[in-house]
Amino acid sequence: MSERPLTVDLPAGPATVSTVWERPEGAWATIAVAHGAGAGHRHPFLEGLARSLVDAGIATLRFNFPYVEAGRRMPGPAGHAIATWGAVFAWLEDAAAPGPVWAAGKSYGGRMASMAAADGTIAPAGLIYLGYPLHPPGDPSKARTAHLPDIEQRQVFIEGTNDPFVDPHD
Repeated sequence: MSERPLTVDLPAGPATVSTVWERPEGAWATIAVAHGAGAGHRHPFLEGLARSLVDAGIATLRFNFPYVEAGRRMPGPAGHAIATWGAVFAWLEDAAAPGPVWAAGKSYGGRMASMAAADGTIAPAGLIYLGYPLHPPGDPSKARTAHLPDIEQRQVFIEGTNDPFVDPHD
């Protein structure tokens, strides 16, 4: 496991975010893993997920978004998160990450990955959404899904039955 800084080019200038790279010997795939809006890349859920993936022979890169590095609790502009996804995929390409390379994210992190894939900023082998926020809590009428059909890659949605971002639960 190695911790590395990653530079993200933002409109106001470059920002540095923290990452954790784990590449097991003989890795056969890579998954970049983004955190949700309320937690950083060191959240126990993400650490456990990465540990399980590494045990299965999959390299992982966990990373923070710039707003977390700046000590803020609320996400910044979507463009900043999309640029971060672009920097992550550029780093993985430079690092000759074992492929295929997937993008995964908890809630907000998955939504930002989907937006980055929809606009062509990243081209993962597929996307894994861990609790994708289909709409704001309690307001299914404001869907956050219009861009999903624009994504050419495979998409896997993993949702819980108590998730307030997914109603109704049919």
